[in-house]
Amino acid sequence: MSEICTTCGLPKELCVCETIAKESQRITVYSDKKKFNRIYTVVEGIDEKEIDIKDLTRKLKSKFACGGTVKGGKIELQGDHKQKVKQLLVELGFGPETIDVR
Repeated sequence: MSEICTTCGLPKELCVCETIAKESQRITVYSDKKKFNRIYTVVEGIDEKEIDIKDLTRKLKSKFACGGTVKGGKIELQGDHKQKVKQLLVELGFGPETIDVR
């Protein structure tokens, strides 16, 4: 017997909650200089309750072969990956019109 999603009432395999959540996010991607003039790419605006932010961070880090972390609801990636992050987020199901790159 499969588990039932408490939000939408569908079985976990057919659950559409995360897909709907991805379309309703307002995501901002920007670069930030930190200690020793190192550049970090910061992705903010992702709701941790609706989307597995740790899994998303893991995918971004492995795709770009860089280090990174989740701090205070923001994903921080080492290096300047602004345009590539937007492309990958669109591939993962986020709406291109909801992603702002500064």
